[in-house]
Amino acid sequence: MNTFWQSSLARLRFRHLELVRLLGASGSLRAAALALHQTQSALSKSLKEAELLLGCTLFERTRRGLKPTPEGRVVARGAEVLFRELEHIREEALAARGSVDTILRIGVVPFLALGSLPGVLSRLLNRTPGVHVRVREARVPQLYEALLAGELDAILTTYSPENAVSDGAVRLLHEQLFEAEVWVIAPAGHPASRRSRRTWKDLAQERWILPGEPSLIRRLVDDQFLRQGLAPIVPAIESVSPLTNVALVASGLGLSAVPASTLKQVERARGVRRVRLAPPIPTVPVALVTRGTGASNSRVALLREALRLARNL
Repeated sequence: MNTFWQSSLARLRFRHLELVRLLGASGSLRAAALALHQTQSALSKSLKEAELLLGCTLFERTRRGLKPTPEGRVVARGAEVLFRELEHIREEALAARGSVDTILRIGVVPFLALGSLPGVLSRLLNRTPGVHVRVREARVPQLYEALLAGELDAILTTYSPENAVSDGAVRLLHEQLFEAEVWVIAPAGHPASRRSRRTWKDLAQERWILPGEPSLIRRLVDDQFLRQGLAPIVPAIESVSPLTNVALVASGLGLSAVPASTLKQVERARGVRRVRLAPPIPTVPVALVTRGTGASNSRVALLREALRLARNL
């Protein structure tokens, strides 16, 4: 770190970062003045100070207000993450009065919530009694946005190159963990559940229970039909939860596709059978995704170790 930047950093205040954060969200000096209970002229002066200390222009004045420059977007997003992390530290400090040492915030897609997550959390809690885990289950775009905003420490998600998003302000790290299987399932007495292998053409006229678009499982099933020269399925029932879909198949309502790990965990799977297909659905890469600072985050380190133990057993 050079001497000039050290000197500038020493003079940079939280009020500068709070101002940039608010301006990045609203683009309005007036709205920021109301939120911070200061005059617009005082905030204009603070903005100039922040730009001088950071050595770049953060906002451009337009008829519609202040528009962040590329550098401004980076600083505004970084400030947002910083303030959320400080709030997390405060929350952990208050929780330390009891038996909680660490609060870990994990995001997970429905694909992994039932099958893979319980084993990981079991190892995490057994090894670290003082950890408190908050799980947010959502679709991939919402989880990435929460991670970028500093609302989550890490996410467990199905991974593909198009998921590797970043806004330039926060670098994301993707660590591929394992390959997950997706199985097509049928009611126990259904002809498709017999041991002989089936083709996708055999299943084209069946009634299906699938997640709505643009879910991963829906895309995987549609792709398999398309590759065989068949039209994608229009499901009779759309349901995003793998757990619900296993129960619906067990009730005889149709065929579905679910993570293999989910089927192994569910007692109601006794009423369903795996359909042996040629070709099978390709495996799905699963990744741990963290912000660029995740490598040095002690909370993420706990999760990473639990994932390692779960994979080795």
